Amino acid sequence: MSCLALASTTLASTTHSGTTGSGDAPRPVLVGGHRVEVPVSGGTATVDTTSLRVTARTGQGTVVLSAPAATAPGKPGSVTTSPGTARWSYPDTGLDVTARAGGTGRLVLSVTATGKAAGESARTLSWPVTGTDRRATAVQLSRGEGLSLPVADRFWNSSRADLVGTDMAMESDLSMPLWGYTLGDRQGVSYLVPSDIGTSLRVTSDAGKLRTAATHRFSRADGTTRYTVAFSLTDGSPVAAAHDYRAWLGEHGQLKSLREKIRETPATRKLLGAFHAYLWGDARKADFMGRLRGLGVDRMWLGYDADDRPMDATATAAAKKVGYLVGPYDSFANGQDPATSDAPTSTWPGTVYPDFCVRDADGKPVPGFHDRGCYLSSEAFEKAEPRHHYLADRTREMTKAGADSYFLDVDAAGELFRDHSAAHPLTKAEDRANRLARMTRLSDRGLVLGSESAGAWANRDLAFDHGSGTPVAGGLWTAQRDKETWGGYAPADAPGVFFKPAELPADVAKAMYDPVYRVPLYEAALHDSVVNTERWELSYDKLPRQKTDRALLGMLYNTPLNFVLTGDSLEKSGRELATLQKYFAPLHKAAGTEPLADFRALTADRTVQRTVFGDGTLTVTANFGSTPHKGLPGGCVDATLRDDTAPRRLCPATVNGTAG
Repeated sequence: MSCLALASTTLASTTHSGTTGSGDAPRPVLVGGHRVEVPVSGGTATVDTTSLRVTARTGQGTVVLSAPAATAPGKPGSVTTSPGTARWSYPDTGLDVTARAGGTGRLVLSVTATGKAAGESARTLSWPVTGTDRRATAVQLSRGEGLSLPVADRFWNSSRADLVGTDMAMESDLSMPLWGYTLGDRQGVSYLVPSDIGTSLRVTSDAGKLRTAATHRFSRADGTTRYTVAFSLTDGSPVAAAHDYRAWLGEHGQLKSLREKIRETPATRKLLGAFHAYLWGDARKADFMGRLRGLGVDRMWLGYDADDRPMDATATAAAKKVGYLVGPYDSFANGQDPATSDAPTSTWPGTVYPDFCVRDADGKPVPGFHDRGCYLSSEAFEKAEPRHHYLADRTREMTKAGADSYFLDVDAAGELFRDHSAAHPLTKAEDRANRLARMTRLSDRGLVLGSESAGAWANRDLAFDHGSGTPVAGGLWTAQRDKETWGGYAPADAPGVFFKPAELPADVAKAMYDPVYRVPLYEAALHDSVVNTERWELSYDKLPRQKTDRALLGMLYNTPLNFVLTGDSLEKSGRELATLQKYFAPLHKAAGTEPLADFRALTADRTVQRTVFGDGTLTVTANFGSTPHKGLPGGCVDATLRDDTAPRRLCPATVNGTAG
């Protein structure tokens, strides 16, 4: 069964909840001793109340959805039922549980902490414990764009991959609150955690196989007293969990399409077909726009850093005239002493610094990025209204040259704060709500809004992001700290950190860019909602060894490439950029507003992969290998739009002879 068929099944199943068929009476939740049986699409799920072990009976046998909880929930009380729902409690630990049949045939389990269990000295629950089914062959993780890892892969089970033993915070370390498993050839399981704040996912290696377990911390003060996990049986596709999450978002009114965003802000259409680039030095001048357009580049998103040389009105007008989006970089997250601040975005009027600093449990300011100044409380800004319009004034100043786009760093990246300040206390959930509110205000001003490494929870407010396309491995940060090999922040017109070509350590490169392990989870959920790119400090030219694979991934996933540009760099690589953008533009213009309907590997070694967007609007086949596959050479990609009579081919390594 293909991912496209899975998507169709998911949509069809919305017509009934816990039923035997459309229009049939609801199938009841059954209770027998310590067993609670819930009807789900594809079978019947069973929860053992003594341990929270979850299994499912299907036409292909019994599937283990979760082993017993790693932290014992306690002795369960009796089970009560109502139509479609069962309830029980663990009096010793203060946990109440409901199990129900979700709207599209899922098993939805919610655990609520009461009494002391929800207090400041919060308890944790390590569950579900997943990947223990003996037929598990691969685990899917929403790290950046997405990974699908064979559970017995020696590299990923070793310390070299920097994965085993890590705890990934659902709201910040993963781009979406989900994971999945493939079981054999045609079966799998999807796990969704809507209550992502306070939840982490830990990866372990058990007898040479990757296992995972979620842990939730219940705390009334943190606003995390309720923990929900949704289980679904899938066809085992590596993107099935993402399709399941997309359906969940739609069911709960949490998904907004690019088409809707274009209707509300017509300039958003200029993202379709556009590559993205940050400009430095003389690239911020009006004549640069003519040079870039003269190469045949018809769509670009152009950004510029917040420094003492922003793009002026003439340059902005020139860029917009030739069809480009223009936007400043800004951040509402950092504050420094205005007398010593090293960044305009960290300089605020009055006593914003230090009055607005986030405070830890000891009342001390939380140090800002790279220990500069402090992180600023979103609640402090909200409380300052309506007397002070700090954020609106900042935005007005940043866009006075006519910018029609805006890049707001950090806000959608998921690093949320608990603020212990007596003047502006807030929980992480309230912090997220404040960030969403201020992003909405930016969008409502008609700005095409983007942010860093956007979590899926921000999809309604953002048109694009820089970073969720990159499955960052921890070794990347180590590599970036070596300024001798990676580059520093000089010269000012072309900082080495962005422009100096660098080589990733072999294990880091494998963990991040080996196409055998990459899957488009983010696109499967959000392709037609958010235009997703890689981190902006990892421009296309920054990593020469990965250029071919990154270009193929971009075309396969129908996502733009990122660049950094100066006048000199345009002379050196402008024709390469133009050739790649000319190939990408018609594909993205046609399919950028379509969902990713299908993804699959066409060869056993996974070096040849195919995507389908919409109802056949665009089909892309990429060969990451070194040998031809049915006429498609290694290192090349074929794309076919619906009305094409022949595939459109791109072999990135042959473009100006610079990639490879």
